[in-house]
Amino acid sequence: MDTLIDRSRLVYKIGNYATGLANALKDPMLHPKVQMFRRKMAATMRPLDKSDISQKIPTDNYHISRKIDGEFTVLLFDGESAITVNPGGTVRTGLDFMAEAASLLKKAGIKQAAIAGELYVQPDEDKTRPRVRDLMVIARKPENESEVKRLKFAAFDIVECDQKTYPVYADSWNAIAAIFGKGKNIHPVETVIGEKPAQIQEYFEQWVESEGAEGVVARGKSSGIFKIKPRHNIDAIVLGFTEGTDDRIGMLHDVLVGIMRKDETFQLLTHVGGGFTDKMRRNLLSDLKDIVVDSEYSEINSDRVAYRMVEPKYIIEISCLDLMAETTRQGTIDKMVLNWNASQKRYEVIRRMPLVNAISPQFVKFREDKSVNPEDLRIEQITDLVEVPLADRSAKAYKLPESTLLKRRVATKTLKGAEMVRKLVMWKTNKESSDEYPAYVLHFTDFSPNRKDPLSREIRVSNSEEQIEALWLEMEKKNFVRGWKVID
Repeated sequence: MDTLIDRSRLVYKIGNYATGLANALKDPMLHPKVQMFRRKMAATMRPLDKSDISQKIPTDNYHISRKIDGEFTVLLFDGESAITVNPGGTVRTGLDFMAEAASLLKKAGIKQAAIAGELYVQPDEDKTRPRVRDLMVIARKPENESEVKRLKFAAFDIVECDQKTYPVYADSWNAIAAIFGKGKNIHPVETVIGEKPAQIQEYFEQWVESEGAEGVVARGKSSGIFKIKPRHNIDAIVLGFTEGTDDRIGMLHDVLVGIMRKDETFQLLTHVGGGFTDKMRRNLLSDLKDIVVDSEYSEINSDRVAYRMVEPKYIIEISCLDLMAETTRQGTIDKMVLNWNASQKRYEVIRRMPLVNAISPQFVKFREDKSVNPEDLRIEQITDLVEVPLADRSAKAYKLPESTLLKRRVATKTLKGAEMVRKLVMWKTNKESSDEYPAYVLHFTDFSPNRKDPLSREIRVSNSEEQIEALWLEMEKKNFVRGWKVID
């Protein structure tokens, strides 16, 4: 009798291999437990690159492990059989390593266990390492049983074993090595013991640079967990910018960059604030101010300052430590896709679609040898590294209805020789059925060159026409008072 899953909720792929959702688990607390462990692990892991090893990693007792390009998964054992579940709620059963895991756990006298590891595909002989995109293809729709047999499991930690947890990683690792050390389809992740940062760098050079591994994970006894990976370089288009404040006025704060999809739309990627010299910040700010354009979409930076969108003209090379294509619960990371209307010089909203979060992005250089096209700014720069759902699909095919302008009020006022401008706009999004947008938006901007912060914004949203009308009247009465000349 299955104590872990309800098999009637599974879909059989090939032979005994079947998959399902978290509602197939008989214990509803198992999936949240897996999610919690994954979030805790992610929160304690510090991403670094090779150059950081000697500067940011102290001497300590380390378990240095080869990082496998797979899917974080937890193997569950009930005393008789084993299955897996990932943070996204995908349940799998009927794989060779599960039967082997059950046998090894029984042999060790264990009656219940949850083992964290990487589900991966044994690579073909012509490939240097496993790739997560290969795993996704086979795990979702295997063509034959020989493909299914290539699915393996590399264990690296114990969530719990016979109701016991292992706060000290060395104890967890020793248990994993003792139980799975002789396994074939399930095995401990390749790990060595070291103390000095130089040893971590040595294995990084061997495993990553020579053998093509994804990275190295170093778990210290007291210093924490470090994930060391090579930096990824990406050519990106500058879509917006913010200016510095206080003593940084007159200098660039950061830029909003994106890539191009095959349908020639722009998808937002990340904010980049590091890597610029002060001279670059002054010059680029001046250049970008000259090409500011209108946009249906607005975004704010970490200081809650809105980006001013610009004509897609400047291409820069950026680097990042990692690209994360999913949340800790294995949901997609959705980023806005915009259409550039060149004739009207404005960005139009299409919709959010899956992309990635770039970890620790840095400016590298300007790419004057590149031009604005889907080849030089190709999304494959990202999808060659991580799997991104719908990356090959046209964003325009998913385009939501265009917004309808309902009201607009613009007024000016001159004070001490400087012209101040206030603008109030209300529109109906026509996108409320998508559950991503409110029905109505009210947007107020107040520009006054004599203030410390010249531009201020206020946004109100509502799904009620009556409420948004009332908000319009309230803001109109408050802001368009005596002394202000209405020009539109």
